[in-house]
Amino acid sequence: MNFEDFEWLVLKTRSVRRFRSYRPVTIDTLHRLVDLARQASSGMNRQPIKYILINESTACEKMFANVAWAAALKEWGGPSESERPKAYIILLGDTSISESFGCDQGIALKTIMLGARAMGFGCCPLGSVRADEVREIFDIDQRFEILLAMAFGASGEDIKIEPMPDDGNFNYWRDSQGNHHVPKRSLEEVIVKELTD
Repeated sequence: MNFEDFEWLVLKTRSVRRFRSYRPVTIDTLHRLVDLARQASSGMNRQPIKYILINESTACEKMFANVAWAAALKEWGGPSESERPKAYIILLGDTSISESFGCDQGIALKTIMLGARAMGFGCCPLGSVRADEVREIFDIDQRFEILLAMAFGASGEDIKIEPMPDDGNFNYWRDSQGNHHVPKRSLEEVIVKELTD
């Protein structure tokens, strides 16, 4: 893979919040994504991140009822029934291995997102999970900290990266055609200092 191909993959790997129902996400697909993540870097190589894989329809409905979608889109109640994810992965931190998970969950998350995009799926990381309810529904042992969930399906929206507006408003938004717009800070803004020859 050359840099341009990788750059395309990164730029096209966005948080998708509306899915198309026609394409299932198989358990094999979820296995392949977790297999990528388990081989990624891990702090001190402890590998404390564990996973619950969900693609059964009733379990997906229960998961959907216990996550929140798109806080910046105040008037939007989340995906309609025909736009809902076809699968989820719950990321867990195994406290019997480590009490702190550092950047491991971020590395796993991005690895899975890139893999999903390369397979033609959209993905949305969900940080707002009703952990107590999810723990009870899926009978998750207390030694596992519920870190976040990820929703999967065929992407059902067009996402456009925009320059950050002058007022600094970083909230994503949708236009009248339903296109999703995501403002990003400029390269000049995020580089604080350069020490170069």
